[in-house]
Amino acid sequence: MSGLEAMTVSVPFVWLGIVIGISFVETPLKFRAPGVTLAIGLGIGRLVFGALGRIEAVLVLALAFLLAVSGIGGLAVYAVFGALCALVVAQLLVVRPRLARRTDAIIAGVDVPASHMHQIFIALDLIKLVGLAALGALLVMGVG
Repeated sequence: MSGLEAMTVSVPFVWLGIVIGISFVETPLKFRAPGVTLAIGLGIGRLVFGALGRIEAVLVLALAFLLAVSGIGGLAVYAVFGALCALVVAQLLVVRPRLARRTDAIIAGVDVPASHMHQIFIALDLIKLVGLAALGALLVMGVG
């Protein structure tokens, strides 16, 4: 495996680790820390998920470039990668703006009705985890 191919294979696994670390470790734990109120936790979450969104955009672009220049991957790889791209776009352009508006209102002390947006975001992250693991496995096995 060339260095370029190794870089291509590594990106889905690095991305997977980042999503697990932020979405499934940091996020739930911050609300359990002493002295962290809902407003503070939401404020931290906005900063962290804003950074995550930028990191994911860079990873999508980097992986698109690496797939194009490395020459590895076939139809299955591109299908899974395309689905991941669509998922990230949905999170960044549809779900996160709605969460941001709700978070702003809660931080401002406004009583807002219940929402399923967080559960939708979590479900999309779970699908993303499966997709990233599948993409990484396809690339490692040279399938696709």
